[in-house]
Amino acid sequence: MRKITSAEEFQTSIQAGDLVVAVFKADWCVDCKFIDPFMPEVEQKYEGRLTLMEVDVDQVGDVSQEQNILGIPSFIAYTKGRELVRFVNKLRKSREEIEAFLDKALDVYSALQDTAKG
Repeated sequence: MRKITSAEEFQTSIQAGDLVVAVFKADWCVDCKFIDPFMPEVEQKYEGRLTLMEVDVDQVGDVSQEQNILGIPSFIAYTKGRELVRFVNKLRKSREEIEAFLDKALDVYSALQDTAKG
């Protein structure tokens, strides 16, 4: 998962026409560490369909405030600079919940692509 280290890099990344999912985390966050062991497998499962990027809320704090991140880890899906869906709360997230969110993000993204073509 690519780490985003600046607000500029974040803005550039979410402008992509592909589906990009920002994972807001921090080194001190116990629930973030909980997802670390299985996230590489999740990323591999969705490879080619979406891009995951890690945003450290301490390194790029303004971004997390602008995006209204109230708990971590949190997930927000973007395309072309627009937020599509979010999974933001202060609860621990299971692999199943994360994959369900990613599936939902793919559904919304796919529907947008179909609308754009139609």
